[in-house]
Amino acid sequence: MTDVPPAATHWVPLESNPDWSSKAGLVTSRFAYSDIYGLDEELLSLVPQPVKAVILLFPITEPIDRKMQEEVDHVRKHGQHWVDSNVIWIKQTIGNACGTMGLLHAIMNAGVPILPNSPIKKYIDACRELTPLERSGLLETTTIFSEIHAESASAGQTAPPEATARVDLHFTCFVSAPDPIDPNKKRLIELDGRRDSAFDRGECEDLLKDAARVIKECYVEAAASVQFSMLALAPPPEF
Repeated sequence: MTDVPPAATHWVPLESNPDWSSKAGLVTSRFAYSDIYGLDEELLSLVPQPVKAVILLFPITEPIDRKMQEEVDHVRKHGQHWVDSNVIWIKQTIGNACGTMGLLHAIMNAGVPILPNSPIKKYIDACRELTPLERSGLLETTTIFSEIHAESASAGQTAPPEATARVDLHFTCFVSAPDPIDPNKKRLIELDGRRDSAFDRGECEDLLKDAARVIKECYVEAAASVQFSMLALAPPPEF
C-alpha cells in the first residue's frame, strides 16, 4: 500500500510531538498525551485513565503492508461491522501528514474538551457533512494546520527532513465508538488515512488494553523492527 498518491501535497514529517494539539485547541489541562512504554499489563497500568484514544507510530514494512492490504481486501469483498456514523475519518492525501492525521483523528473522535473558535473546532464544524476525501481537501487548503504542523515538526528533537522525503514510519489511531447494532456496547475503531474507511477492530471493553492487544497481534508481531512508539490521550499525570 502507498502512503498517498504521488502528486499529493507534502508536509514536513512530524515526530510524535503532542504540542501540536494545544496549538490546535485541545484543552491540555483536562486531557493530554502520555507515553505508553510497553504492551504488558504492568506498563499499561502506568497510563492515566480514562484513555480516550491511542496513537501508534509503526514502521512501514512489507509484512505489515501485506497484512493491511489483506484486511482492506477483505472489507472490500465482505464488508465489515457497521461503524458509528458520528466517527470522523479522513482519507490521507497529503504526504507525510500522518502525524497530524493521527492527532486529528484522536481529538475529533475522543469526546475531549476543545477550545471554542479554535482551529480544530472550526475544522470539525466544517467537515462533519463532508466526505472523507472532501475533508482531506479541506485539510490541504486550511493553512492553519499546515502552519502548526510545520512549527511542530521544526520543534522536534531531530532536524526535520525535506517535505518530499520518504519516511517509512506511519501513524494510526484507535478510539472507541458506540456499536450501532447494540448501543450498550462499544467497538474498537482504527482510524488510518491509508485505508478505505474507518476500520472496525471488534468489541471494546477497555480501550487501552484492547488497542494494545491489536497493536501486538497485528503490528508488532508482523514486523521485524523495534521502531514503535505509542501515545495515550488521557488526563495529565498527577505529580
